[in-house]
Amino acid sequence: MNLPNILTLARIFFVPLVVAALVQEHRVYSFQFFGFEIALGNEMLALVIFLVAAITDMLDGYLARKWSQITTLGMLLDPIADKLLISASLIALVEVRAVPAWMVILIIGRDFAISGLRSIAMSEGYLIPASDLGKSKMVLQVAAVGMAMASLRHPEWQTLTTFVLWASVVFTLVAAIDYARQFWRKIDIGVKRRRRRELLLLERSRRRTARGIASGR
Repeated sequence: MNLPNILTLARIFFVPLVVAALVQEHRVYSFQFFGFEIALGNEMLALVIFLVAAITDMLDGYLARKWSQITTLGMLLDPIADKLLISASLIALVEVRAVPAWMVILIIGRDFAISGLRSIAMSEGYLIPASDLGKSKMVLQVAAVGMAMASLRHPEWQTLTTFVLWASVVFTLVAAIDYARQFWRKIDIGVKRRRRRELLLLERSRRRTARGIASGR
């Protein structure tokens, strides 16, 4: 178990903490930091935990590439941790009426659909890497969730938050279309190659059978 994988697991551990801090009734928490007392409401505490978890998402990938510690476990856990963090945070924001439910359904539904396509591609021996659109989508989702949490304390940010949420939904759908296009191209090529091999084997079998019949005569 290397450090990048530990960071990925830590992101999964942060998920229930974010939800618990966000959905409870308003409370203020006090912390001592280098001799200073910091007071945070539960919304801002959820935001801090969420941002720390989001930072681990950038850090684990960077360290894995820098230290050449890219593992199969990390490749499997990283997208799961990302989806858990975003999905759970969005559902909690729906609970506190900070985000429209239909937007959350689109985002989470897209993630489930892409996970299904990714599983099919892997079963066929293909790994479709995250595109720039997918990475931009993740950045926008983090920004949208973070701003939605902050707007609970600062309602004047609601208009900007709505704009970022819309941008996140649009990028989510565009990234899904791009991934589906890559998936179809990979799978279509794979099916054609498999079918070509099957036809070649069938033709060879027919030729051997024909030669055997001819030699028997």
